[in-house]
Amino acid sequence: MTASRARLIDGKASAQLVRTRVRERCELLKARGVTPGLVVVLVGDDPASHVYVRNKDKAAQEAGFAVRTERRPATTTQAELLALVGELNHDPKVHGILVQLPLPKGLDSDAIVRALDPAKDVDGLHPQNVAALVTGQPGLVPCTPAGCIELCDQLGVSLAGKRVVVIGRSMLVGKPLAMLALARDATVTVCHSKTRDLPGVCRQADVLIAAVGRPEMVKGDWIQPGAVVLDVGINRKADGKLAGDVDFESAAAVAGAITPVPGGVGPMTIAMLMANTLSAAARQTGNAELAYGR
Repeated sequence: MTASRARLIDGKASAQLVRTRVRERCELLKARGVTPGLVVVLVGDDPASHVYVRNKDKAAQEAGFAVRTERRPATTTQAELLALVGELNHDPKVHGILVQLPLPKGLDSDAIVRALDPAKDVDGLHPQNVAALVTGQPGLVPCTPAGCIELCDQLGVSLAGKRVVVIGRSMLVGKPLAMLALARDATVTVCHSKTRDLPGVCRQADVLIAAVGRPEMVKGDWIQPGAVVLDVGINRKADGKLAGDVDFESAAAVAGAITPVPGGVGPMTIAMLMANTLSAAARQTGNAELAYGR
């Protein structure tokens, strides 16, 4: 079987579809007098964070949102940052707040996240949103896991009754993704560094999702023929090239469908951030029927 046999999952096209749907619903909200407002809080001078924030600003502007970035120096204190979050929580024109992580050393990220109004926490990291996800209640869901589920939906892959294996148990991806897959009636296995016979467990997967942060760890012989493979990893190799957690060439020779890196899961993260902001604005203003996915 050749690598061309696997269907290449175009994350850019899928993300564009999400963003188009968000923009259409944003126009409906605007017609009701509501412009979704997003504020990104950027502390310090981390180059990667600046790139991410610039991309988020552009996407939000294209969606029709009112978006701004609150920039603060790396010397910002915990108290100053908490005060800013408090102001944004109480601003009725701000429907979504995103604190760009990681924060500079000396700042307590967990405390900042806990200080967010859960209804405005468009990253879906507040404990109340985590609890809502676990208990099946409405809430805001972390963007990358939501993007993985959206990719499956657009592929026409029903997770009901499927074996889903997630490699990685982070609060950003692995754990929320497992909850989302369970909510779709999948049988879910979450793997980690202590998992015995990891390749054998992966070979049982109808849908294999790699989110571990180790370049090209997952090999083609770990994959069940015909499986859907979603590669969440993005790693920079010694030669400067980007690579996912999956060895693409060997995996594509076996998988039924696979995401590339870059251009796979990555674009979905910002797209689902836009979807979360739309949903937050819709729910806060009594227009819940315009939330994304409704």
